[in-house]
Order: sequence, then structure tokens, then C-alpha cells
Amino acid sequence: MKVSVVIPAFNEEEFIKQCLVSVLNQKELPDEIIVVDNNSTDDTAKIAKRFGAKVATENRQGLIFARNRGFDCAKYEIIARCDADTVVPTNWVKRIKYNFEKQKINALTGPILYYDSLFKTPLPLRIYSGSLKLLLNGNRVLFGPNMGITKSIWERVEPFVNLNDSLVHEDVDLSINILKKKGKIGYDPSLIVKTSARRIKKRPVSFFVEYPA
Repeated sequence: MKVSVVIPAFNEEEFIKQCLVSVLNQKELPDEIIVVDNNSTDDTAKIAKRFGAKVATENRQGLIFARNRGFDCAKYEIIARCDADTVVPTNWVKRIKYNFEKQKINALTGPILYYDSLFKTPLPLRIYSGSLKLLLNGNRVLFGPNMGITKSIWERVEPFVNLNDSLVHEDVDLSINILKKKGKIGYDPSLIVKTSARRIKKRPVSFFVEYPA
């Protein structure tokens, strides 16, 4: 079982190095690392190349377009995805492989902790996640900074994913489309990554109110 790691990035020179170091410091290395440069005007692409990542370019601005480009470029059967400001543990790829080998699942996610927030998992995020789980009949929702999906399920749902970043949380939309195709989303409580809370800090109303509404 081979794994492609996809990291969408827009002007992430401040964070991308620590992310790539963590991906390269795996007990079981991924088979390819793809950083999707989404019109960065800083050194994001140069840093990615310096660390041996493949750099794919997406000219259409937006996380969804960047994610889709990365998923389309991925060569291998499992696509693992994190954000450019995420730090993954040394067993991240190993745990992802293990879960897909042991379970009949089409996608996988795990917990996220915020390394730059007083609260590692804010109460509003817990409520938000729990509410989504209830709305989806007990099914888990994928977290963008910490997910894996099969290449085959991606090919099935790609034509149906929403392309408007202003209307949806892309990871929630992806989850819904996987479930619509009768796919199964697994959850590993030990698959924990650390990521930045900067997006929630900057736009809390958008994160917790506008998108879900």
C-alpha cells in the first residue's frame, strides 16, 4: 500500500518547513509528497523543492482548487492530506496505512490539536464536530489538516464536490459526498496532528456560523 501526501499551500513560507520536516521524519516514509502552490508570491515553492517535494501549480485561487489539483496529481492508492501549518507525528503515515489495511474504509481522519492556542481543542470546535456527526447520522467528518482517502473514492466523488470556498467547509463537503456514495469514513483517536488555530482566530464567525448555515 503506497501513500501520496498532499499539502495545499498559499504563501506559507513561515510554516511549510516545519510541516515538511515532520512529513519527512516518518517511521514509514510516504511514497511521494506533493505541495500545491496556489499562486504564492513568497518562497513557498522554493522551500518545498528544497525538501524534495513535488510542486504542482494551481492558478485558480482557493483551497478547494488547490486540494483538487493535488489529489488529481497523486499517483498512489492512498492520499494523505494535511495543511501547510500542520505538524504530523512520526507514526502518521504508518497509522494511516494500518487503518486502511485493517478496516474496510474509504476515508480516515483523526483529532487535531492547536499548538498556538490557549485551548488545544476549543469547546466550540467540539460542539461543532459533535453537531456535524449528529447531522450525518453518526458518521465522522473529515478534518482537512488530518485526513486520508483512497484514490478510488476521490475519482468517484470529484465531479460532485463544491468548488466555492465561500459556501462550504471543503472537508465537510468532501465527507458528505463520500457518504452519498456509500463510502465509509474511519476514525483513529491516536492519529493526532498539531495545527495552527490562526484561521479560527481571524474569522471565528465565518468558521462556526456562516459556513454551517
